[in-house]
Amino acid sequence: MKYAITLTLAISIFACNSPSNNNIVESTVLNTELQDQLQAKQNAVEQKADDEKKRVYAQGIKAVEESGVLQQALNTGDKAPNFVLSNAKGKKTSLYQNLKNGPVVLTWYRGGWCPYCNITLAQLQKDLPKFTALGARIMALTPELPDSSINTAQKNALKFDVLSDLGNKVAEQYGVVYTLTPDVATRYQEGFGLHEYNGDKSNKLPLAAT
Repeated sequence: MKYAITLTLAISIFACNSPSNNNIVESTVLNTELQDQLQAKQNAVEQKADDEKKRVYAQGIKAVEESGVLQQALNTGDKAPNFVLSNAKGKKTSLYQNLKNGPVVLTWYRGGWCPYCNITLAQLQKDLPKFTALGARIMALTPELPDSSINTAQKNALKFDVLSDLGNKVAEQYGVVYTLTPDVATRYQEGFGLHEYNGDKSNKLPLAAT
């Protein structure tokens, strides 16, 4: 499960709310509380993992790093593509429409099955008043089917938008999609049913990018 930690983008990005400049800008805020929680989870998982599991995930990490996805992802100064997605209740929301009211923090999570994602979502919910005070809105994107995403939202008592990006179409636009290695994909499918979570057999997931 080290996979989730290693693939987290080193920078945080959000879209500006200037009418003529929907660009991605870098955030210099580092949430050390979140980092400590993720590191603690990683340490606990690694202590329980057998050598074969560690080998499979290490190879998966290397494959993603060599795929070039970390270099291809949109970065500071790039234009944030607009999108319209639905939340678990079927309500549609537009990035650019939200930008008219202030900055938007976009975060991708792999799925409710991912313990690292749940830790991150819970921390974002805890910090939501801080974002709100700054006039910012959080939008979380996931390839999960709506039924799966609503379970994730309810489990973490999320009060911000959780949007289903089926087929990772928006994530593809932002360049944050990677394909699992066959060994990792097999473990995910046998372990919790990834295909059923996402409604496809692509074995593609978004980076844990924000």
